[in-house]
Amino acid sequence: MTTGRRGLQPRKQPRQARAELTRQRILTAAAHVFAEYGYAAGTTNRIAERARISIGSLYQYYPNKDAILAELLIRHLDTGGDAIRSRQGEDEPDSLEEIIRGFARPVIANHLDDPQLLRVMMEHGPRSPELLEKIARHERERIAYTQELLERHPEVRVEDTYVAARLVVSTVELVVHHLIAAPDSVDTTRLENELVAMITSYLTAAPGVADKAEAPTERGTDTR
Repeated sequence: MTTGRRGLQPRKQPRQARAELTRQRILTAAAHVFAEYGYAAGTTNRIAERARISIGSLYQYYPNKDAILAELLIRHLDTGGDAIRSRQGEDEPDSLEEIIRGFARPVIANHLDDPQLLRVMMEHGPRSPELLEKIARHERERIAYTQELLERHPEVRVEDTYVAARLVVSTVELVVHHLIAAPDSVDTTRLENELVAMITSYLTAAPGVADKAEAPTERGTDTR
């Protein structure tokens, strides 16, 4: 979806507690409406009705539903980023498996509020330059933090910790996005366990194991 930058900017930045409450009501109502009706039928009229405000009041804050959906996406990103940053001041577990579990669990939790809303955000969310920069900034922060952990953990056997950190961050994000938002449900405990096992196995495998494996030999073949 392509939308003009101006059309994605909130019209009114709340400066008083009452205005902020109204903005939050609009965002909460929009989340429910998009989840219930989808993007096409999730109109601003329905959002205003769910928020119990007039359509005119809604337009004082947001010019259209794209701007509302963009802010929901930003809120989703900020929640995930805050969860990761809150761990940086804590003592890390000794086990690499538990460290990876600490990556996967908050990402899964951040996607469980409403899978239908997540599908709407992923499929129809506007991609403004500001939003794309925020996504890139969050990714850079997670990669830098992950690389730092990998470099100092004795169980890690990968040679290129930067590439490994990018793989870990991308795998967790993309797998969770895809499976949580999928129409058929996935048991989140199993998802977490399998994701952690997969990533831990990759990080602890000796470098070049696949390259050093002996090639299969043919036996009993008559080459005459």
